[in-house]
Amino acid sequence: MEPFVFFGGKGGVGKTTVSCAYGLRCARDGHRTLVVSTDPAHSVTDVFDQPFDDSLKSVEGIDGLDAMQLDPEDEVTRHLDEIRQDLSEQVSAAMVNEINRQLEMAHGTPGAYESALFDRFVDVMRTADAYDRVVFDTAPSGSTLRLLGLPDLLEGWIDRLMYKRRQSIDLFEKAAVGSNEPRRVMEGDPVLARLQERKEFFEFAGNALSDDAAFFLVLNPDELSLNETERSIADLREKEFAVRGLVANKLTPSPDPDENGRGARYLRERVETERAHLETIREAFDPPLVAEIGWRVTEVKGDLLDDVASELDIETTIEAPTHV
Repeated sequence: MEPFVFFGGKGGVGKTTVSCAYGLRCARDGHRTLVVSTDPAHSVTDVFDQPFDDSLKSVEGIDGLDAMQLDPEDEVTRHLDEIRQDLSEQVSAAMVNEINRQLEMAHGTPGAYESALFDRFVDVMRTADAYDRVVFDTAPSGSTLRLLGLPDLLEGWIDRLMYKRRQSIDLFEKAAVGSNEPRRVMEGDPVLARLQERKEFFEFAGNALSDDAAFFLVLNPDELSLNETERSIADLREKEFAVRGLVANKLTPSPDPDENGRGARYLRERVETERAHLETIREAFDPPLVAEIGWRVTEVKGDLLDDVASELDIETTIEAPTHV
């Protein structure tokens, strides 16, 4: 299977648990593995019971497994600081204050988190030579879909910016008068160079996501989760990303046959409802159901994470990347 594996789904369905369990399974099978999480609500810190941040750290007690936790707020700040530095080196001093003002306004705009996280995701993919597999635990479905759609959106936008920049430089060069030689501003123009760098960045991202990434969706056996999953499958298909499988998480355990109290009756009704939803998934959804994971009494970590990993019917064999 592809070297990059993404787990997505509605908020709260258990993406982080499943991502960490799959990363653990890959490491147990001898693959050098990295788990990258962007969900601060339930992070790799909680699952592995040790602190993680945006730097690579080994997971204690598990050979071959590293993890990192990306904070969306920190990533936006870092992303905008890089833009500020790049632009400040290419414009007059009079423009720097205006750039800073615009970037401060951009901090809270829609899409800022997606853009910043996308850059970091792609940076990880481009520099993942030390790993056989990278597992991404993504934000809830809507944010992830916007993130995955960025290459197509921004490649075209950058092409238009480069066209406008070349037009502007061409007009500037043609303004040379008399016997003066026209200035060859086009050659070595820092703005064009930066735009070309970003174009190549998004081309790589689009190719790597299309050819070197596999996508799985985690869901709970309830109507809201099924509806969200159905929309996500359609949206991913529209972006030409096929969902390889579905993971049903947080299944209710059946009571013992001799239990007949109020709680037992509730559990039986709940189990029947969930079974009906699972049957809908099997019959109406294209991606196969690759795992059915039951509720645990305590938080999933330690030995319980090994149990969840064993329930994931997802291969761990790795194909060589095409674009990395």
